[in-house]
Amino acid sequence: MLYNLLYPLSSEYTVFNVFRYITFRSVWALLTALTVSIVVGPYFITWLKRIKFGQYILEDVKCHQKKAGTPTMGGLLIAFSLTLSVLLWADLRSPALWITLFVFLGFGLVGFLDDYLKVKRHNNKGLTPRAKFFGQVLVAVAAMLLLMRLPAYSTYLALPFLKTTGPDLGWFYIPLAIIVMVGSSNGVNLTDGLDGLAIGPTVVAGICFAIFIYVAGNVRIAAYLQIPHVPGIGEVAVFCGAFVGAGLGFLWYNAYPAQMFMGDVGSLSLGGTLGFLAVLCKQELILLIVGGLFVVETLSVVLQVGYFRFTGGKRIFRMAPLHHHFELKGVPESKIIIRFWIMSVLLGLAALSVLKLR
Repeated sequence: MLYNLLYPLSSEYTVFNVFRYITFRSVWALLTALTVSIVVGPYFITWLKRIKFGQYILEDVKCHQKKAGTPTMGGLLIAFSLTLSVLLWADLRSPALWITLFVFLGFGLVGFLDDYLKVKRHNNKGLTPRAKFFGQVLVAVAAMLLLMRLPAYSTYLALPFLKTTGPDLGWFYIPLAIIVMVGSSNGVNLTDGLDGLAIGPTVVAGICFAIFIYVAGNVRIAAYLQIPHVPGIGEVAVFCGAFVGAGLGFLWYNAYPAQMFMGDVGSLSLGGTLGFLAVLCKQELILLIVGGLFVVETLSVVLQVGYFRFTGGKRIFRMAPLHHHFELKGVPESKIIIRFWIMSVLLGLAALSVLKLR
């Protein structure tokens, strides 16, 4: 909004020329979302307590029973601060920006319904797994139908470390993109089990994809680094700035000991958006590195369930996802969180190094 209102005045007032730079607006989108989250946070927590939107803890997770009643659906705070910041600082004429915002809010709506049913029923059972999966797939399909209308849409799959263009998947690219979005959404959702555990790696991933989006949207930098150039997506870097700022602002209140939880409205929207960002900048495979922590957490659940059924009741881990396994081994919660954060930073740096390793 500020870009659309003030940049046209740059011909008369050169000070407004700064609004032409995506980097400038991305930084201020981050700062705006961060500030709004921190300022609004206390009022939001008070409101959640007043309407009794508290978290219900599974009986199996006995070590977390003391957290029962902590305000949940903090993802609404993330959604508010992010959306406000994007509307203020982004060029609202960008179709790619609106599709990204649609993905974020669409996955968030699925999560909101899940959280609302949990609160209404006074237990930890919201949407059925089938209904939740259907909602995620529906949003992902709609996003791909919108993305296909953009001139920059491509069905080529970029391969890390290679200079040559990857294979053209044709119509098979659409189910791949849907799997990336839904898988990423569920990966963040499974990781969201300890105070600040999911939002920390999500912020790291947001920073990585802000760089990938900016580079892919700039024809000169993309050519220099020999990565796919995707015209018209540079403006989404402003969204990424707001994404990171909203995440950091939420972490202010979600850090151990948490004053509120993000709920599915937060984890599903953040994860689904990361998947879409990977699709948008043609770095679908890099998401496996950037979101490596989410991949490991998801695999721990898949292996646990599969092994349990195959062996008739035996387990690989004491409990899945993996962070609960370490908890039951006696590792303090804060130490698990910080170590997982360190791992996510290392994975993010490894992913960014791929930009030059070709």
